[in-house]
Amino acid sequence: MRTLYLKARLATSMPRACCVVNVPLLLNELILHACTCGSLSSRVAAHRHLINVIVDQLKAVQTVPLQLPTLPDPRAQRLAELLNADPGNRQSLARVCKTVGASGRTVERLFQEETGMTLGKWRQQLRLMQAMRLLGEGAKVTHAALEAGYSSPSAFIAAFRKSLGTTPATYFKVSVNGR
Repeated sequence: MRTLYLKARLATSMPRACCVVNVPLLLNELILHACTCGSLSSRVAAHRHLINVIVDQLKAVQTVPLQLPTLPDPRAQRLAELLNADPGNRQSLARVCKTVGASGRTVERLFQEETGMTLGKWRQQLRLMQAMRLLGEGAKVTHAALEAGYSSPSAFIAAFRKSLGTTPATYFKVSVNGR
């Protein structure tokens, strides 16, 4: 893991909150190179150019939605905890909502208001995060997909590709090898 600290004026168009990003190969190499230079100074021409290219690359990088917003409403919290405990839970929305003492319509409204996403989208994010955790621990794609609640490995691969722009095998090969 590498950490870059940017002056606030360089990061004006970047997300203000902590987020996860896919680091393309070029940006990866730029960061590694910057780490060998020590503290960069905009007074040194080569450093200034490196800073500018890194900032341009950071502006273009896509954030990865691997975080789930917190839910202040107690009913939504209970539902989130229930689903977190078993992301592969295949119970219907009505049954899960009944467990937490709210109607499906109420829960949908709460999730939309509090997270900006539907319960279905929130649940997809949860499943994707669970599958990625399992893959990161060395699980096979089939096991991770089914354990996280996907109906099939191909459904998981399609969701993964839609969110991250690549397949799980490619993503984890790049992440592990750093290339």
